[in-house]
Amino acid sequence: MNDMTGGFPVDAALAANLRLLQDVGVKLTVEIGSTQLSLRELLALGEDSVIELDREANELLDVFVNGTLIGRGEVVTVGDKFGVRMTELVNPEKRVATA
Repeated sequence: MNDMTGGFPVDAALAANLRLLQDVGVKLTVEIGSTQLSLRELLALGEDSVIELDREANELLDVFVNGTLIGRGEVVTVGDKFGVRMTELVNPEKRVATA
């Protein structure tokens, strides 16, 4: 016996809700690494400065949607732009939003 929601089977109601939400915009962010600098170090930066990040060159990049880690991927080029090839998705139960 199917559960009913508003006269529709739950699966049909869920599908209808997802269709309503599929055009909602979200912000996707890719993080290649981070570091902490003192204000002195920050003020000393110039055009040729190199900032070392906390991630190894061969590590996967973190991919966030609206501040929540959803997976990891690697940098690719798409024509003359950068892109990310998703190589791993985070289990929804293990997703954590960043502050």
